Amino acid sequence: MHMLSFDVEEHFQVAAFWSVARRREWNGLASRVENNSMKITELLSEHSTKATFFVLGWVAERHPELVKRLAQQGHEIASHGYGHELVHTQTPTEFRQDVRRSKQILEDLIGKPVAGYRAPSFSISSRTPWAIPVLIEEGYRYDSSIYNRFRGATETGVAGAGAYLIETEVGTIWEVSPSTMNACGLQLPVAGGGYFRLLPYAVSKMFLRSLERQGSQLVMYLHPWELDPEQPRMEGPLLSKVRHYLNLSKTEQRLRWLLRDFSFAPINQVVQHVRYIFEKQGDRSHATV
Repeated sequence: MHMLSFDVEEHFQVAAFWSVARRREWNGLASRVENNSMKITELLSEHSTKATFFVLGWVAERHPELVKRLAQQGHEIASHGYGHELVHTQTPTEFRQDVRRSKQILEDLIGKPVAGYRAPSFSISSRTPWAIPVLIEEGYRYDSSIYNRFRGATETGVAGAGAYLIETEVGTIWEVSPSTMNACGLQLPVAGGGYFRLLPYAVSKMFLRSLERQGSQLVMYLHPWELDPEQPRMEGPLLSKVRHYLNLSKTEQRLRWLLRDFSFAPINQVVQHVRYIFEKQGDRSHATV
């Protein structure tokens, strides 16, 4: 079973716009995350599909009913951190406070443990070797922050990353990496976000089917703002604006096609299944998602 996820954040919280939408200004900007998230749940309902929603603690505090509705509809609630701080800009202590705070907010709203975490902008990398142990100590059961990075990248990703059980001195955690595809030596994150909007759906489908034939379980991700072509336009660097606003009007239809062509489940459902097999077999060499 493939995995589908959404990073629940406001359109103005993406890192590319931090220079023009400063944190102190966020409360004064128009919120669109609730309506956009509900649009997603309607599409999921049409295809009898459940997904994982990685929710910012900042969003959860301001839209508690949204979080409760997502959980009541059977979707998994996971943490996206509290304030969309990149992991490598924090100290280990600050990161611990961030992931603990967001987890507590979400658990208080849904009344059950939060198992998963995804770092803003996938910002756990080889520069932050302390991050995974912190997640384990704070009670997270899986992480979905580390993808097989672009050649030469330093701020996100880890070369050779996949989906597997990570063992540390403080315990274990499952890493469920967003899907990438090797294209001429480059690892392209074809399973969501900007590439899903950039590429024609037929090309995305071809890449995803290729990964499927290789035996990979897809880990897809999108953001609610990517289904909102009417969102207010932010100023900022030209490249950032092109990347953010590209093909927003096409994302909803592409998501419909994706749900038609592939079957998905929440990440934790798949992780629990793999954990069961692992515990039954007791074979760590085959403990992969």
